[in-house]
Amino acid sequence: ALDLPESLYSSKVLNAVKPEKDVDGVNLGRLVHGDVCDCLVPPTVCAVMELLEDIGGKKVLLVGARGAEGAALQSVLQRRGAAVLSCHWKAPQLQSELRHADAVVFGSAKPHDVPVSCTKPGATVINCAHDPLSGKSYGQQNNPAAEKTVGSLAVAMRMQNMVKNMERWIQSQQCRKWDLHSLKLQPLSPVPSDIEISRAQSPKAVDVLAKEIGLLTDEIEIYGQTKAKVRLSLLERLKDQPDGKYVLVAGITPTPLGEGKSTVTVGLVQALTAHLNINSFACLRQPSQGPTFGVKGGAAGGGYAQVIPMEEFNLHLTGDIHAITAANNLLAAAIDARILHENTQSDKSLYNRLVPVVNGVRGFSAIQLARLRRLGINKTDPETLTEEEISKFVRLDIDPSTITWQRVVDTNDRFLRKITVGQANTEKGFVRQAQFDIAVASEIMAILALTTSLQDMKERLGRMVVANDKKGQPVTAEDLGVTGALAVLMKDAIKPTLMQTLEGTPVFVHAGPFANIAHGNSSVLADKIALKLVGEKGFVVTEAGFGADIGMEKFFNIKCRASGLVPSVVVLVATVRALKMHGGGPNVTAGAPLKKEYTEENLQLVADGCCNLQKQIQITQLFGVPVVVALNVFKTDSPAEVDLVCKIAKESGAFDAVPCNHWSAGGKGAVKLAQAVEKAANQKNSFKYLYSLELPIAEKIRIIAQKVYGAQDIELSPAAQSQVDRYTRQGFGNLPICMAKTHLSLSHQPERKGVPTGFILPISDVRASIGAGFIYPLVGTMSTMPGLPTRPCFYDIDLDPITEQVKGLF
Repeated sequence: ALDLPESLYSSKVLNAVKPEKDVDGVNLGRLVHGDVCDCLVPPTVCAVMELLEDIGGKKVLLVGARGAEGAALQSVLQRRGAAVLSCHWKAPQLQSELRHADAVVFGSAKPHDVPVSCTKPGATVINCAHDPLSGKSYGQQNNPAAEKTVGSLAVAMRMQNMVKNMERWIQSQQCRKWDLHSLKLQPLSPVPSDIEISRAQSPKAVDVLAKEIGLLTDEIEIYGQTKAKVRLSLLERLKDQPDGKYVLVAGITPTPLGEGKSTVTVGLVQALTAHLNINSFACLRQPSQGPTFGVKGGAAGGGYAQVIPMEEFNLHLTGDIHAITAANNLLAAAIDARILHENTQSDKSLYNRLVPVVNGVRGFSAIQLARLRRLGINKTDPETLTEEEISKFVRLDIDPSTITWQRVVDTNDRFLRKITVGQANTEKGFVRQAQFDIAVASEIMAILALTTSLQDMKERLGRMVVANDKKGQPVTAEDLGVTGALAVLMKDAIKPTLMQTLEGTPVFVHAGPFANIAHGNSSVLADKIALKLVGEKGFVVTEAGFGADIGMEKFFNIKCRASGLVPSVVVLVATVRALKMHGGGPNVTAGAPLKKEYTEENLQLVADGCCNLQKQIQITQLFGVPVVVALNVFKTDSPAEVDLVCKIAKESGAFDAVPCNHWSAGGKGAVKLAQAVEKAANQKNSFKYLYSLELPIAEKIRIIAQKVYGAQDIELSPAAQSQVDRYTRQGFGNLPICMAKTHLSLSHQPERKGVPTGFILPISDVRASIGAGFIYPLVGTMSTMPGLPTRPCFYDIDLDPITEQVKGLF
């Protein structure tokens, strides 16, 4: 509340008042533009309007009304239909105008040397020359009988403004139907390239989008014009709001070209929000820059169903992967440095350096005290430790041959798959073989995707096992004392990034773990925040990597366990092209033209290949969730082929099967899919996990292999069995399983299409991501560092130095 004379209303004062807190109505932009619902009218003006009766068509004279109050009076009176004239006290025409006005409003105190003749008989005279808070008058005390003052009434109106303001604030804290203005699409035929479509659309400013979906100004951190981080404080504000419906998009066993799960995800939310007016959110993984410059190109959806701007989506975004790289490599550096220092120093020297005297005082850091407690040493004074306790404290005794923590970089670089570190003379002969992984294969990325809070992330980071000591016990990041530093590097990366689709509907882009050695899903936090924002009748649509046998199984058994969320519907994506491949069609190779079997009608191939679709529907039914099949339609698909797939899908237990054209038509092409998903979400849901965590590790692997993949049994190599025994002995046996297997077949052999049966699934090794919280068996060999092909995508990527536009990005 501003209790100031008009003369002190400087721009500095006015600009200091937030519009949403402006109970005095000093910020006039919205009022003058007619947005009365979004602003508060100045209390004095409210009082004047209360005192004036019907003024439509009447003449109102404003005398000495200046600044914000004068402008507001004039604007409101004109909106009520009055003819308004404003003049100052010394205007030559004042006397004449007073005699003709139906109502006179004095906006300031009358100067003593200005005579005021009689006003028009019956005219209403209102004196605003007062202090609205105290009621003190600045003008003459002897008012004419017909003159009304606004003093006490203005005070009441200010209080009413404060009540209105609080009501609005309370309402803003609640989840509500979005006031979202979708962006219009004008699809072209033939469909242009993805980047041409992206560039042709002008995205909304991200702060505008944030306001439309109910985010408060202090809940977003804006990165440029089209991206913003969303703070986790929103979860506390909306903790009592019911969640929306939770939809997972999975796929059949794909061709090497992919079957368009991201495109379906984006098309579905465009249909729900832009065409059916239902609150919806897409939650997608952040793509790695390695494949973007290697073999795959962009990954923001495609055609008229994509996230924009696509170049920002596919490149640095908001730096999350860089933060993961920095944290991962800090931990890798800490491991080798600790081994070096332990190899070259006595216990006493190590202790003096680990717990130095600072300003005459020696003290343990918080993380060192925690390590002492884990060792059973309940002391806080560094001077009181015995020699044996000092040795236990300073010696991690890492066995270099057991180090599993690798350095990472977000580039496809095959020559980093095996390296040697420590060759400089300064490393004193400590040389070992190591490797680089691609950044998204880091366990820290898997943790980012599964964490539920900053505290949870910090605890998970501390639990990461990086090696064993020489006694076979696990060594963690917490033991190395680096947990707090890792959390600091990750403090911004934990916040989901808000972007938008081509039709202006909201998207969260957050986390992008590998779908083989990790679970291949976007973050739990993005899903949780989106579920609160869409409200009880809204939808959150997220995507699982690879086929349903891999990505969906991990989504249910790993991600849903971490989040506690229950999915409402599975959308299973299929294509005629992939079904023909499973029916016995020729090999499909990325970059090579499709054979005629894929471009001409062949109902027999389609029918034979539907066995894979049927198997994936059965896998979904194992978890008790309704499934809707989304058939991604290509221009070479015949109507008979499309009808056949939908018929077989429904007969096989799908709730519905819908052909989709969102790639060429945007959300309009996925409206029937959206309607089917909405109906399916209201079906009975009997969601259940596939296995109990209490089962032995090998038994959990066997259940996945037999019930999901269709294997006859599993076979653990001696190395795998040894690791299973070790993890069980170390207390990690109750973790869920994350199978690392080819995505190109239900079996371990990529060339076996359709529904292979009777095979023995070989487990070559078993590893663990203890911080992320899962065991990952390797079926065959899994590369965690892609290489560049003969002709990488970067040949086509360029920057226009004049416009600064990126060229050739998909």
